Amino acid sequence: MTFPILYVTLILIFMLVALRMEYLRPGLILFTAVVLFLVSGIITPEEALKGFSNKGMITVALLYLISEGVRKSGILERIVFHMLPKKNASITSAGLRLYPIVTFISAFFNNTPVVVIFAPMIKNWARKMKLPPTKFLIPLSYATVIGGICTLIGTTTNLVLHGMLLQEAKEEAIAVESGAEEGILMRFGVTDGISMFELSKVGIFIALAGLIYLIFFSRYLLPDSRMSEEDADDRNLAPGMTRHEVLLGNRFPGLGKTLHEFDFYRHYGAHVRAISRGGNILEGDYMNMRLTHEDTLIVDADSTFMKTWGESRVFWMINRVGDYEPPLSKKKRWFALVLLILMIISATVGELEPVKQHLAQSEFVQTYMPALKIDMFFCACITAVIMSWTRMFSPRKYTKFFSWDVLITIACAFAISTAMTKSGFADVIASFIISLTELARHSEFGIYIILASLFLITNIFTELITNNAAAALAFPLALAVAEQLDMNPMPFVVCVCFAASSSFSTPIGYQTNLIVQGVGGYKFKDFLKVGLPMNIIVLLLSIFLIPFFYHLS
Repeated sequence: MTFPILYVTLILIFMLVALRMEYLRPGLILFTAVVLFLVSGIITPEEALKGFSNKGMITVALLYLISEGVRKSGILERIVFHMLPKKNASITSAGLRLYPIVTFISAFFNNTPVVVIFAPMIKNWARKMKLPPTKFLIPLSYATVIGGICTLIGTTTNLVLHGMLLQEAKEEAIAVESGAEEGILMRFGVTDGISMFELSKVGIFIALAGLIYLIFFSRYLLPDSRMSEEDADDRNLAPGMTRHEVLLGNRFPGLGKTLHEFDFYRHYGAHVRAISRGGNILEGDYMNMRLTHEDTLIVDADSTFMKTWGESRVFWMINRVGDYEPPLSKKKRWFALVLLILMIISATVGELEPVKQHLAQSEFVQTYMPALKIDMFFCACITAVIMSWTRMFSPRKYTKFFSWDVLITIACAFAISTAMTKSGFADVIASFIISLTELARHSEFGIYIILASLFLITNIFTELITNNAAAALAFPLALAVAEQLDMNPMPFVVCVCFAASSSFSTPIGYQTNLIVQGVGGYKFKDFLKVGLPMNIIVLLLSIFLIPFFYHLS
């Protein structure tokens, strides 16, 4: 083993352990790894910074603004409110009406705001129908995940891998101009990244199978109730006060401190009544327990609390007394939905080959707009600018709508992927994956084992750390496997897309799982019981359908 491979291996182990132990936020941990690769000379300063200007990363940032504009429109709440049964509801009938529409919405909308909006609504509705809310909240999170894997913009993971493909294709093109041999992407024509509905070929089948499981089978594996629901009741409240549940966010300034050290009432005007962690109300002197970003606080507050902190990213607001009216006018609410639909249609049409050829052959375009390219980045830029100038979100506070830690994580992922490739680490792991079966070169059966191995490695990463970090680690492995087998890289990249997003078995891999854990009071074992079958469903469908829909050579 050469020194660069050994060095990269040690840094990656350090990074994984730090992410799992949550010593720092993921963005800082990945940035630390990038700096360590930089000082060793494995990557250059340009390679360390290239992720910060990548189209995929910037597109994610723009979609945060667009999601905020659509969220404030209130359209999503109205859709789900009309879908929920008003009487004689059962768990199965409610699932039939609810989960498909949530899955569809999540294909075109960021998962986290969907769950933040719907979780308290569904919890309140279930109580009115005298149904256990715990039968619906984990399936709600899973429904958003399987919807997100169907399109390019459904989850940040897909956009990250799309950006990595574009960056790799750009570097291969530069290398070819310098006289080098064509890279794997150029040889197989994978130079435009992932199109809007590229993942739908397999993703739709995964979504259908997942919905069948969630609607008809998950109820038998979910608990009937949790103690935190009773603790969130409005009993023994002072006049004029209401009870809320808030999941602490990454920006909460009291992380790592106790409630004695951090005066919650002075900062937010609310009294903390209990702390829920891992689905359990903490016993004993909770005022002296150090707060983590996985904690849910049960607080008593007056009517000004939601108005002041309802849109804050300091914590995710879980409001059990109903949603407050969004400030947008009726025209703006529908205009937000129209903008979202136009963005999706424009990005999809712009990626069609006849449209690309028309733009390339248009004399007007080549004369006055030679750099014009209608893709998701282009359409997201226009949509975000229109929303800001029409004040669909506060233009003075727009920076608070970004999840900066996610963006830094994504940007650093590109440099880490480069270090894995340049050091030879990716080739070593790829050789190990291929060595699991010699049948890969001689029969169709071997490719299933290779895809399964790549899927499992990526999926273990995403269950233990985060989906974007898992994608960063698995992407160079996918390219290295394709290079060594001289196969089309797209099937392997698609496999990584599905595996990195399939965080079902633990609450820590996906923000939406943490949110419903706090709302529903779930324990770790609840996610394992319900999520493991979901992981198996996605694994089996991915490895058997990907070779069918994507050419391997």
